[in-house]
Amino acid sequence: MELQLSKEVSQARVINGFPGFGLVGTIATEFLVDHLKAELIGKFWFESQSPSIAVHDGKIINPISIYYNEKYNLVIIHSIAATNGIEWECAKVVRDVLHKVGASELISLEGVGLGNLVPKDEEPRVFYYTNQEEKAKLFEEKKFQQLSEGVIIGVTASLLLQVQVPTSAFFVETHTQLPDSKAAAKLIEVLDQYIGMDVDYSPLLETAEKFEEKLKTLLEKSQTANDIKSKKDLSYVG
Repeated sequence: MELQLSKEVSQARVINGFPGFGLVGTIATEFLVDHLKAELIGKFWFESQSPSIAVHDGKIINPISIYYNEKYNLVIIHSIAATNGIEWECAKVVRDVLHKVGASELISLEGVGLGNLVPKDEEPRVFYYTNQEEKAKLFEEKKFQQLSEGVIIGVTASLLLQVQVPTSAFFVETHTQLPDSKAAAKLIEVLDQYIGMDVDYSPLLETAEKFEEKLKTLLEKSQTANDIKSKKDLSYVG
């Protein structure tokens, strides 16, 4: 499938969030779409994957949706698509978006799995990576912590290996229980300190928790659809 955008955009920042540890990227981008009243300008699905869709409140939820907010000139790539095995294909979608909008910067939102190392009631930390020296200085001034050691996997790893535009990534600690709205809310807080989107933090966690419940429902429906398809496939044999 060829990616098509319904709106011409130039020199935009592109923010992406794919399912990963704690689903924090997906929850955070959904919050941004809702908070910024972003406009849907594109969608994508993988023709190599088995066709299944989720429906919520009577609406089809696209595996990958592309939104635009004119006020901050932001393009938001929001995904509920499971990325196991198609990380490189997902990264290509992001690269296509970057090319089509003449992106000035890519910002990736991701989780860092902690298992049971940190108590659940403790404030999660956010780490950054950037290939821009001037941004590194800015992040240090804002007291952001650099990801100095670690292993990055998934779509974010694919992007960091391939993307040529200025890139920053924010990684929030999560216990990996799906989903982790508290970690996603912390991610939004740090992102807002960087970009400045006038986010009202008082209802942030409550709103993130609502998205958490929505995503639980969507994931359950998606898994049910896959299970049904698997049973149908088996019925064709013997």
